[in-house]
Amino acid sequence: MLWTSWLVLLLCWGATTSGEQQAEERDGTPVEARAEPQRQRSPPPVEPLDFGFVPAAVYDTHAYFEPGPIGLLFHMVHAFLYVVQPNTFPKDLIIKVIQQNMGGIKIEEWRKPDNVVLLLQTIYYEAGFLICATIGILFVVLVPIIALCFCVCRCCDNCGGEMHQRQRKNVDCQRGFYTALLVATSIFMSLGVFIAYAANHNVSAQIKNTRRLINTNMRDLKTFANNTPTQIEYMTAQYTTAKNKVLSDLDNIGPLLGGRIHSQLEREVVPSLDNALRMAGAMRETKEALENVSSSLEVLQEGTAKLQASLSGERASLSNTLSDPACTNGAVSSTCNTIRSTLAQLGINSDYSKLPDVNHALVNVNTVLRTDLSNIVQKGYSSFNDTPQLVKEQTKNIVSGVKGMLDKIGIEINGFSKMFPVEASLTNFTVFLTQGQKNIESFYPQIDQMDFYRWVSCVAVLCMVVLVLAFNTLGLLCGVCGYDEQVTPTTRGCLSNTGGNLLMAGVGFSFISVWVLMAIVSTLFVIGGNVEKMVCEPLANRQLFKIIDTPFLVHPAKKNFLPGMLFQNPNIELTLGGMYRDCYENNGLYHSLQLETMFNINSFLNRTVYNKDLAKVLEGVQVDLQDVTLLEQAGRDNLINFANSGIGHINYEAYLTELNKGVTISDLLSFSTDLEAQADQLPRGALENALKGHASSIRQIHRDQVVPMEQAMSTLSQSIKQLQRMSNDLTVKATNILSAIDAAEYLITHNASHVVKRETKGFTENLVGYFKQYTAWVKHSLSSEVAQCKPISNIVDSMEIIGCSFIVDSVNTFWFGLGGCCVLLIPSIIVSVKLAKYYRRMDTEDVFEE
Repeated sequence: MLWTSWLVLLLCWGATTSGEQQAEERDGTPVEARAEPQRQRSPPPVEPLDFGFVPAAVYDTHAYFEPGPIGLLFHMVHAFLYVVQPNTFPKDLIIKVIQQNMGGIKIEEWRKPDNVVLLLQTIYYEAGFLICATIGILFVVLVPIIALCFCVCRCCDNCGGEMHQRQRKNVDCQRGFYTALLVATSIFMSLGVFIAYAANHNVSAQIKNTRRLINTNMRDLKTFANNTPTQIEYMTAQYTTAKNKVLSDLDNIGPLLGGRIHSQLEREVVPSLDNALRMAGAMRETKEALENVSSSLEVLQEGTAKLQASLSGERASLSNTLSDPACTNGAVSSTCNTIRSTLAQLGINSDYSKLPDVNHALVNVNTVLRTDLSNIVQKGYSSFNDTPQLVKEQTKNIVSGVKGMLDKIGIEINGFSKMFPVEASLTNFTVFLTQGQKNIESFYPQIDQMDFYRWVSCVAVLCMVVLVLAFNTLGLLCGVCGYDEQVTPTTRGCLSNTGGNLLMAGVGFSFISVWVLMAIVSTLFVIGGNVEKMVCEPLANRQLFKIIDTPFLVHPAKKNFLPGMLFQNPNIELTLGGMYRDCYENNGLYHSLQLETMFNINSFLNRTVYNKDLAKVLEGVQVDLQDVTLLEQAGRDNLINFANSGIGHINYEAYLTELNKGVTISDLLSFSTDLEAQADQLPRGALENALKGHASSIRQIHRDQVVPMEQAMSTLSQSIKQLQRMSNDLTVKATNILSAIDAAEYLITHNASHVVKRETKGFTENLVGYFKQYTAWVKHSLSSEVAQCKPISNIVDSMEIIGCSFIVDSVNTFWFGLGGCCVLLIPSIIVSVKLAKYYRRMDTEDVFEE
């Protein structure tokens, strides 16, 4: 695990020895905001910052192996091993064996009951291998003995050594059966040789893939070493993004903080100023109404006198006309009497001369309007709307101080990245990798030579089987081709006799080589099979990691093996399985090796990015709104004077009573129309013409005098009603406006502190939020993007591919094919001995006389 130690030292140089950098993480739990009044509104969400993406490293190694067609043979071997060893991986047994024999294996220790139990469990687990190994050993021991006995037996003309063949009726059938059996056995042996040779060749063929994996892994480690400084530099440089955003908000503290304070207070302030502004408008409207009342009243008073005189004259003139002698005529007298009875309707109905004037109130209102209340209210608006500028001016020193602290923090962060000699160490690491790769490549010729020797040795072993196959094949060919049914056993031809001798030569060579082959098969079977079941399979399903990660495995006082080896601190909760899993997912080395236990990035960021000094400065933001004045004293006096202007004392009922009356007793137009109608009933003459002249005069009076008076009455009525509405509770309204303004000013000058504190807290929380985004991004980047340790898992996977897929599977397939050949050599020996009798030339034969 030397490479892992290098990687740790590169990222945390000195972190394992310096106690200054192992500070406890400051409590990051945010203080819960206390419940504010119902008017409190939640602070705006913090604007998300874009820190970009950490430059990613592209790794070339693809730690995946697909064996191809030979994979079918691998699966056959795995199935055979499962039959031999169907038990699950004995993780608990291995752990117990390791823990109980930490001090070394001693013979006397095995006599303890616990160790005896462990030994029996181990024997039970290895039962399949032990049985097969025992069979192999018996085979290796007994075959030479049997071969020796067989040779001695044949030398004594027994065991088929007698050169005499008895004639039987089924000779041809037996010969054919033995021939077919030997052919089948030879075919299966050839298949075993092919399997073994394919496995042998696969090892040599995978040497190139091994070199490729080594080269790509080395290249990935170099990429890791070269890319890590760039990633760290990019990560520290992104502090500028958060810093610039904070500086931007500080430069705009007036609109941001002052604007929020303004918006919180305006719900109380603006309505009161709006009411005062509306009252200023009401003052102007009141003046206009009073002027309308005064002018209209003057018009009506003058018009009433003039109308009274006009109607009196017209009534007298009409009375004189009716006194004409023509009205005494009996037919006309009734009409004249009727007209005479309506003369009283020609008179005025209302008297405006008795109505009081409004000049006193008008004078008071004009006096009030000499003070421009609207302008005073606008000053109040302006004073209140200057809150953002006021905030900016009052926080000028704090803003400049914060900017200086942020620059200092930036220098500290940049200094931190240069505190550890990461770049120099990674450069040395790259040199180490380059030199290591050269050293490995220097062994390639030796590896090729050793592989060549291995390949030749395996081929030589297989040639022993091939030689037997050659004897069997040639013997069958010669025997079958030279066999003649018409020839007696003693007179068989040379070709047939050669075939029989070749079969016996194959038997002899089989006895010589089969026990050697079985010794090789047994050795490879025990070693390769156990490596497959005890290493490769648990490595593939990561059960092997669980053994290494078992607490207190190697020492009762050392909890975890991996951190104890890497960091000399076995109490760190770091496991090999967890590290492999994180690296397999291409997470950062900081997270995979749990380097936060050695260098706590949270503590560092809390000390630098957002430290206590910066927090105190931000918490010290004070905003004083004492200078805000909503309504000057002149405006207040103006409101009071308007309330006391006297418009409330006007006799509105008297005005409305007179206005509800008509100008005349009867409508002059109707009167003139009736007068004309009655004149039309008289005989034509001077009387008729005179009455029609009076009707025309009455109409003229209506047009010239009544209509203007009615217009003045309408204007007076509207103005009086408007004044009456304005005068209702005028004092109360003015008092309420002043009370609202007083309340708003009191809120600003005395009770606005909680609003200021709340909004200031929200503003500082936004600033802190930018730093929190940066720290969260740094922690996320360290965990998943900086120094991605995929090469580590690739190295483990490559070792598994090389050791298990390339070597162990091929070795197991080799002994599987060779072992099949060894097993088939036994029936091959028996059948060859039997079949040789039918092809060899006999010394004697059975003779039958007629």
